Amino acid sequence: MNKIEEKRQREISIVTKMIEVYCRKKHGTKDGLCPECQELLDYATTRSNHCPFMETKTFCANCRVHCYKPEMRERIKNVMRFCGPRMLLYYPLATIRHLIESIKEKRKLEKQK
Repeated sequence: MNKIEEKRQREISIVTKMIEVYCRKKHGTKDGLCPECQELLDYATTRSNHCPFMETKTFCANCRVHCYKPEMRERIKNVMRFCGPRMLLYYPLATIRHLIESIKEKRKLEKQK
């Protein structure tokens, strides 16, 4: 698997984990996702799979172009706001890696300005 594909898979993995935690806590699901959360995950996965900027960005939040429809963007923001503080409890290694990559990306973007 090439570097860009690995990055894409990491992005999809972290979004999947966040949506799973959100669905479990907000919608009370035990196995899998509710239809609403599954729709959001499918949408996020499709957006990530078709992202032309994957080579130059780490995560969607750091992207210059926001390709989510406004409704879906609001939904994913709600998931991330809710899950951000909780992810360290459920997925500590993935969360720490995500934070490190995000910090590196922000520094890189600041240097480019």
